[in-house]
Amino acid sequence: MTAPDRRTALRAGTGLLAGAALTPACSPPGGAVRPAAARPAPHSSPAAAPAPRRYPGVPDQIPHGPRTRPRVALTFHGQGDPAIARALLTEAERHGAHVTVLAVGTWLDEHPEMARRVLDGGHDLGNHTQRHLGINAMPEAEARAEITACADRLKKLTGSIGTWFRPSRAPRASALVARLAAEAGYPHVLSYDVDSLDFTAPGAAAVTRKVLGEIRDGSVVSMHFGYHDTVAALPAVLEELDRRGLHAVTTTELIG
Repeated sequence: MTAPDRRTALRAGTGLLAGAALTPACSPPGGAVRPAAARPAPHSSPAAAPAPRRYPGVPDQIPHGPRTRPRVALTFHGQGDPAIARALLTEAERHGAHVTVLAVGTWLDEHPEMARRVLDGGHDLGNHTQRHLGINAMPEAEARAEITACADRLKKLTGSIGTWFRPSRAPRASALVARLAAEAGYPHVLSYDVDSLDFTAPGAAAVTRKVLGEIRDGSVVSMHFGYHDTVAALPAVLEELDRRGLHAVTTTELIG
């Protein structure tokens, strides 16, 4: 990427982050800020989040959805700066898109409010292990703990273990990890057929080209929270998907 391209991408990402950071501080019409004590308390606890489902005829490890419908799933590994996560979610919602977030347990420990932020935006929330280590290389007991510890965090925060499981640091689960995930309550392992490579920090233009060059009906795209290139690339990705008539939906909507 040329220097001007990188400066443009960084300015775009910074603008999205600034907008996300400023939104909560905006005053209501007339400039009056209602004191916290005057705000109405919620009438009841939020409903429990959806639980995992088994889809008959769908493989245990899912790399993509049906190729016969103009739908795609943008999936995000949930880790990193929550301001970037909020900016990405807000941008998706601005385009009427829904995404799937596979959260890391330690990230939920540090930022528990993000679980409800994801669900309240109409997005899927799932399990991406507790510590985001190489789970396929772990012995059985350690791998099981990685899955169940994150499931426990999700259950505590949302009332559900999450709708999907994705192994950490691998596109597919080993046979052992797939079995442990099923025992923990996840009938399917969520893989992907398009890797944005945003975690390599190649620049927003490169992320956009990689995704748009490979995405097609039914694709599941792997992206990440925590990278400015992803923030800067997302508007162009969503605009082009709209132009192609491809609808960005949750994985539940894609598969179901």
